[in-house]
Amino acid sequence: MPDEREGAVSEFIEAAERTLHEGQAPAAFDETMLRQPLSVLEPHPPIVVDAGVTVLEAIAVMQEARVGCVLVVKSGKLEGIFTERDVLTRVAGRDVDPASTPLRRVMTPDPEYLRPSDSIAYALNAMSLGGYRHIPLVDDSRAPVGVVSVRDMINYLVRRFPKSVMNLPTLPRQNYAREREGA
Repeated sequence: MPDEREGAVSEFIEAAERTLHEGQAPAAFDETMLRQPLSVLEPHPPIVVDAGVTVLEAIAVMQEARVGCVLVVKSGKLEGIFTERDVLTRVAGRDVDPASTPLRRVMTPDPEYLRPSDSIAYALNAMSLGGYRHIPLVDDSRAPVGVVSVRDMINYLVRRFPKSVMNLPTLPRQNYAREREGA
């Protein structure tokens, strides 16, 4: 969801700006952080399934592993990706029986992928332009070796701002129910 990404990025930028305006020393954020290879994010091991498993089986694997995607392989090579978004846009509310539909019918085929040696900046750009939250990492033979998510990247950046971001006071919540009622 673009709104989710934009919100997280906006919060990050606002926190950094507040830090500078409050007279604190600037955080150590510069382009060298974004030139780091994806391997510094400590990518999650890939959860892989065969394209012939059912949608229901793939969802069960995702739930069990507590992940937002599974990588679909054929003969050990990346063939597709199946994400939470695919569940919402290609399965839920559609004429699809998750118990009998093979994953290959609803997965995203031939997803963009990167290598662990590619830069964080390149991944951020690819994910932003593509509008996705997970990107598979593969080796030279296109076998999956990891998955990087937007959350992994945000966590990496936040770790570079431990005092300025993690210790910011929370903003008071507005009572939206009263606003809607005109109180």
